[in-house]
Amino acid sequence: MSQQIKEVRSSGKVPQYIDGQFVHSETSDWIELNNPASQETIAQVPVATVDEMERAVASAKEAQRSWRHQPTIRRVRYLMEYQALLKEHQVDIAKVLAEETGKTEGDAMGDVWRGIEVVEHACSLPTLMMGETTRNVATELDTCSYVHPLGVCAGITPFNFPAMIPLWMFPLAVGCGNSFVLKPSEQDPLTPLMLAELWEQTGIPKGLLQVVHGDKRQVDALLEHKDIKAVSFVGSVPVAEHVYRTGTDNLKRVQAFAGAKNHMIVMPDANKDNMVSSLVGSSCGACGQRCMAISVAVLVGEAGNWVDDIKQAMQNIRPGAPGDSDAAYGPLINRKSFERVRGIIANAANEGADVVLDGTDCQVESHPQGNWIGPTLFDNVTTDMEIYQQEIFGPALCVIHVDTLEEAIELVNANPYGNGTSIFTRSGAAARKYQYETEVGQVGINMPTPVPPPYFSFTGSKNSFFGDLHAYGKQAVRFYTETKTVMVRWPQEDMVEDMNLTIHMQE
Repeated sequence: MSQQIKEVRSSGKVPQYIDGQFVHSETSDWIELNNPASQETIAQVPVATVDEMERAVASAKEAQRSWRHQPTIRRVRYLMEYQALLKEHQVDIAKVLAEETGKTEGDAMGDVWRGIEVVEHACSLPTLMMGETTRNVATELDTCSYVHPLGVCAGITPFNFPAMIPLWMFPLAVGCGNSFVLKPSEQDPLTPLMLAELWEQTGIPKGLLQVVHGDKRQVDALLEHKDIKAVSFVGSVPVAEHVYRTGTDNLKRVQAFAGAKNHMIVMPDANKDNMVSSLVGSSCGACGQRCMAISVAVLVGEAGNWVDDIKQAMQNIRPGAPGDSDAAYGPLINRKSFERVRGIIANAANEGADVVLDGTDCQVESHPQGNWIGPTLFDNVTTDMEIYQQEIFGPALCVIHVDTLEEAIELVNANPYGNGTSIFTRSGAAARKYQYETEVGQVGINMPTPVPPPYFSFTGSKNSFFGDLHAYGKQAVRFYTETKTVMVRWPQEDMVEDMNLTIHMQE
């Protein structure tokens, strides 16, 4: 167990990481951190004071002054050390992550590992930050461009991936020459705390990463602070809209990843067993608390006869607490989410959906107070129903029946969200048609959750993303840097030239 986690266990209070030191807040405002499987209090999370927020930003600004001039390869060497430490301690991180989120141990390990992959990708920054050059764009005139860091960047991260999503952000941002202020979710701050602890162990100059805690007040402080140049956010649609509008109103660069309603199109020629397994895993994994979960199955033609197969597979899985090797997924993150999901499920029948499986009465004997929702399946769903229009964010799947692939594409394109979608088919022609005609940012063919590897970018679209440049991959490097273009002329001594009073470059 890490030293900081030991101190949290003994003091009951989560520290902040400001100016290279783990410090306890002077606040009088604390948020209770509860275990979602038992409701037991894990610790108290501080709501950072105004002074603490200012200190964090000021420290980050000061640290970036010299850091921006460090050679890229020198910055990357710290990232190489960091990814090695993350790999060495990934099991320990996953155990803490599982406790505060309720994830199964396997799911927690996946969360950590996907973050490590992004850090590995960040180690290739020397080539990703290369500019362009052209000799003789005009007589004796050469032009080049290069990228340089922005300054202080900030990240606001959600509860559902407390390792992966912070690791989407600060390693790349700092590797590009910036400093970073992280405001993780107050619902699971211990995992980011461990990330910061390992970061410090690399020996990287202090102040380049700050970790502060709080709620909307701290988010707004970052969005409005004059010294924050760019903000990365992942969360719900209403908050993403607020972050994007407030950040851009304050003249900041913003990338805001929001909610989703992801569809899987099932053609009659699909491999049924593969489809069912993928569909159930995607809809129920992590208790449905993924922005890339498949929450709508669109069964085309005779594929509509497979509802009973889906039901049977969903009946064979169950939730459980971390450490239960037979559990398919864990609890919902908190009681508020639990009551919200129960309410949406209860309203489904009133709207006319067939509730094939109702998970609201689910119990886990070893943890009777947990936020448990069993696998839930709705059939004959229509697009005007609440269960279709809202992102349920629980282990619930809606089934819609259509006659043709064209109808399926029209349905998907009419949905306001565009995070991810998939199609299961043996037909290359059908897959190609769907790939090109669907208006969704990420498409999977015979795979349920098309989350790209780190050297691509996470390209959600429509109301699932507000901004221009996406997370990780080449787009993230462009998000965390600015381009400077330089035109150079070294005139020869014997060169005679009339005064040029136009913009013509004398080709």
